[in-house]
Amino acid sequence: MWLRASCEMHFEMALPSPFILMLRPRSGAQQWIAREEYRLQPMVPVMEFTDDYGNLCQRLTAPVGEFSIYTMAEVAIQEALDIAPGAPFVEAQNLPDHVLVYLLPSRYCEADRFGDMALDITQGCLLGYDQIQTIEEWVRQHIDYQPGTSTTPISAVEVNQRQFGVCRDLAHMGIALCRALAIPARMVVGYLHQLHPMDLHAWFEAYVGGRWYTFDATQRQKRSGYISIGYGRDAADVSIYTQFGPAVLPVWQQVQVERIPGPENR
Repeated sequence: MWLRASCEMHFEMALPSPFILMLRPRSGAQQWIAREEYRLQPMVPVMEFTDDYGNLCQRLTAPVGEFSIYTMAEVAIQEALDIAPGAPFVEAQNLPDHVLVYLLPSRYCEADRFGDMALDITQGCLLGYDQIQTIEEWVRQHIDYQPGTSTTPISAVEVNQRQFGVCRDLAHMGIALCRALAIPARMVVGYLHQLHPMDLHAWFEAYVGGRWYTFDATQRQKRSGYISIGYGRDAADVSIYTQFGPAVLPVWQQVQVERIPGPENR
């Protein structure tokens, strides 16, 4: 499946403001980036770096006045999302070194607060993928997905108390429950084809059977269409943009994802 995903943001800057952006997807096991565009208006000096989680980030200082960012990527992904019922739990001593950080509690995923709850939810499940699938379904049924109800990240404890949230909040809940069972879990932000309402999206991945698998409690069925931009422990690590100084929100933002023919059919 070929997708074209784009994000455009416009700001009105009262002061010069440093930004760190995370808007460039990178090729990996689940996606191939065939073509990109990245435009800033006005153009300013940019320095790109790779953060501790392998994400492509850009540093710049936005000038006073109107400032806009446009990114686009044409991406090849699998036609169907990988699933693996029965994939086994991997004990901590056998995990790759780079996966260990995703076992620990983090700012928005207080895994150490959910041990008993996670055991109750997954009672009787085969250890590994089946536990995560049960957690995903529990979050889907018990935390009401309400797009647009929050612009500020909240923790899994707060999500559990409030019983509703945006995609980011449901992901935090799933991650905390997985880590409480010693299953590595990480936050992912990016795009989802045919998401309603269309916006940037968040979900989580969990590590079982020697690899990462995708889980998303906001969607009723497993389906393809995900393009990953950033990975991290929770929302603190995967902000699409981080702006320093007096807070400025986009005055206008548009996200689009469409299916396109493959290069051989153009």
